[in-house]
Amino acid sequence: MSDTLALGHSAGQWCSDEDEGAETISVTFVSEKDGSETTVKAPIGKHLLEVAHDNDIELEGACEASLACSTCHVIVEDEEFFHRIPEPTEDELDMLDLAFGLSETSRLGCQVIATKELDGLRVKIPSATRNFYVDGHVPKPH
Repeated sequence: MSDTLALGHSAGQWCSDEDEGAETISVTFVSEKDGSETTVKAPIGKHLLEVAHDNDIELEGACEASLACSTCHVIVEDEEFFHRIPEPTEDELDMLDLAFGLSETSRLGCQVIATKELDGLRVKIPSATRNFYVDGHVPKPH
């Protein structure tokens, strides 16, 4: 963990110093690669890609949330939660068409914003991505 992370209010939960005191929801990221689960506190208003990067969770995001790739593809595990997320734009749907392991509940992490209605959200991170940007490039969050 980086020096900018601090133990949050709940045991075992990490959040960045800048988010301390912000209203949060619980989000669980499940890795298809190894089955590991990481539950974090996501500040209301942040997108899942940013939340993942803030918590050292491997969710690529090659285009740095510019909606130009599908490498932050996540699969919402519970259909009820999937329907609580605003409908995807045409641009997001176009990028999802390129995603590895596309499912009925697929979304791009850069387009899913943490809201109170999503408290308890669980998303699966597919075991691979299709990175047409630069193979192996993992951007650093700004």
